[in-house]
Amino acid sequence: MSSTVILILLPILALVTVAGVGYAFVGTSNTNAVAKKRFQNIKQGTAASTRESNAQQKERDRRKTVQKTLKELEERQKEERARISLRTRIEQAGLKFSPLVFWLGSGAFGIIGYFSLAMSGLHWTVAIAGALAAAFGLPRWLLGYLRTRRQKVFLLEFANALDVIVRGVKAGLPLSECLNIVARESPDPVGGEFRRVVEGARVGVTLEEGLMGMYERMPVPEVNFFVIVLAIQQKSGGNLSEALGNLSNVLRERKLMRGKIQAMSSEAKASAGIIGSLPPGVMALIYVSTPSYITVLFNEQIGNIILIAGACWMALGILVMKKMINFDF
Repeated sequence: MSSTVILILLPILALVTVAGVGYAFVGTSNTNAVAKKRFQNIKQGTAASTRESNAQQKERDRRKTVQKTLKELEERQKEERARISLRTRIEQAGLKFSPLVFWLGSGAFGIIGYFSLAMSGLHWTVAIAGALAAAFGLPRWLLGYLRTRRQKVFLLEFANALDVIVRGVKAGLPLSECLNIVARESPDPVGGEFRRVVEGARVGVTLEEGLMGMYERMPVPEVNFFVIVLAIQQKSGGNLSEALGNLSNVLRERKLMRGKIQAMSSEAKASAGIIGSLPPGVMALIYVSTPSYITVLFNEQIGNIILIAGACWMALGILVMKKMINFDF
């Protein structure tokens, strides 16, 4: 009986022994695999968190650089606007004469205005007032008109110039070559302004200084946006073609908005023009039909004072209406 039990127990013990040895090796390997897998997961998580923290740090550094660049540009632009000179205004209008020629022309306008009014029989006070207006008001108005007209012509072509730069950058051309293409192919004043930037770069002027000079000669928000985009890209990097493409779209949207504003305010402008032209128009009609009725305003001193006061009130009303119907955006 005992031998039979032993014979039965021996295979069972052998099987248990083999199973124990196998489990020891396999279980250890599985445990080691699980431990290794856990270690790899922890290591990858640590690396991912490290990469994420590095990316966040780079983004913070980039934002600080952008904010610093914007602050420097704003301070520089404030200084430029505060010390704008007559020579700069003449350059903004696209003219090439010196301030001395401007003052000589202003004096000539004043002398012509005085003698014209004095020879027409008006009082000397009216002649002097007209001479002062002709000397100091008319030349500056003409200068401002030429300046505004040049800026409008510039904005019509500026978005197309940005599209040329975007296509050139996407094609692999350097930024300097793209600017040179715009300087050669674009009509004035866009081509002339970019030509001055390119010529300045050839003699050692940095791109940022050249663009700031272009903004000084063409002080419109669109050029300011362009200067800011290139200044930030030069200092902090980024996709230049994408940034300039977005800027081109923004400029075209601003152009559409400007057209809508002009269409919506055209009725108010026409009303203001009619209201502003009624007093001088009625005075001219009365002078043609019954001169004796209105010549008192020109021959008597009290009439001259009334004319000057009326002209001042008319000018004030026109300025108020202009302020009400003009929109800055």
